[in-house]
Amino acid sequence: MSPRPRGRTQSCDATEAQSRLARALAFLEVAEILGSPDEEDDPDIFNVVAALAVLAGIAAADAACCKALGQRSRGADHHDAEALLSKVDGANASVAALRRLINMKDEAHYGFHGVNRQQMRTSITQAQRVVAFAQTVLAR
Repeated sequence: MSPRPRGRTQSCDATEAQSRLARALAFLEVAEILGSPDEEDDPDIFNVVAALAVLAGIAAADAACCKALGQRSRGADHHDAEALLSKVDGANASVAALRRLINMKDEAHYGFHGVNRQQMRTSITQAQRVVAFAQTVLAR
């Protein structure tokens, strides 16, 4: 007997995958603009950029899962999305990137101390990895 999947899922299809990818690209684009090297050293902006990068990664994971698996994670624990993404062929690096983003989520969204400039840049890089993987999956 295979282990019971964690979390809640929702059925979705290629059309919804395209929609989630478009949203991921929009979140990532704004994160990249706000997080450009020319921007001021503003800790509030660092948090906003990291939060947008997290949202981009989650939306991209949804897109890949919708296309490849016909479902996306809808549970309260975003780490459930990692487990679902790991079922998509070739997702290993993307799962690791998504994990790093989700681990940063609480501090970026709700923390008092927030993220620093390096963490902000890391969040953009990780989101770019998950988005690129989703684009590859949707192109299959």
